Amino acid sequence: MKDSKQENLRNKFLKLGVKMIGPETVFFSSDTKIGKNVTIEPYVVIGSKVKIGNSVIIKSFSHLESCKIENKVEVGPYARIRPETVLKEGSKIGNFVEIKKSILGKKSKVNHLSYIGDGIIGRSVNIGAGTITCNYDGVRKSKTKINDGAFIGSNSSLVAPVKIEKKSIVGAGSVITKNVKKETLALTRSPQLEVKNYKRKKK
Repeated sequence: MKDSKQENLRNKFLKLGVKMIGPETVFFSSDTKIGKNVTIEPYVVIGSKVKIGNSVIIKSFSHLESCKIENKVEVGPYARIRPETVLKEGSKIGNFVEIKKSILGKKSKVNHLSYIGDGIIGRSVNIGAGTITCNYDGVRKSKTKINDGAFIGSNSSLVAPVKIEKKSIVGAGSVITKNVKKETLALTRSPQLEVKNYKRKKK
């Protein structure tokens, strides 16, 4: 059985120039706002209070709710954009990324397999695969601030409240619990150990 409300919303946005690949698989809310030159791939769900700017691409299996997507942003595939999130112009949220109550600055990227919660991310920041902002300590939520031009290596945990200053680098696999100064490299990785001539035990 067809949902006439959804059919009407799909037709409305198609007439406004929104490009939908598989429109019957895309779901809108009655208050959805979409700009010009927007592409929405199959199996996208857009919840209430979502505003999408111009020249945006939303890839398959993404879920958006109560958020603002500015111009020239790319989302997904398999991304979850949770309430009170703002994706600034030219930013990118990639596959299997969840972002909640955060601001992602202009031209910043969170490309893969990451969780950003209660974050303030500056311009041109790169957040590597597997990065987590540890925003909840079991009692309260705290913020993570990452300033312009910072680089966060893969599989890093940023334990909030914490601040990463401009153009700093967090090495892959680090657990950051203290503020990182401007233009520095922060590492908390254990040293690599190698055992020569090691032989596995036989059964």
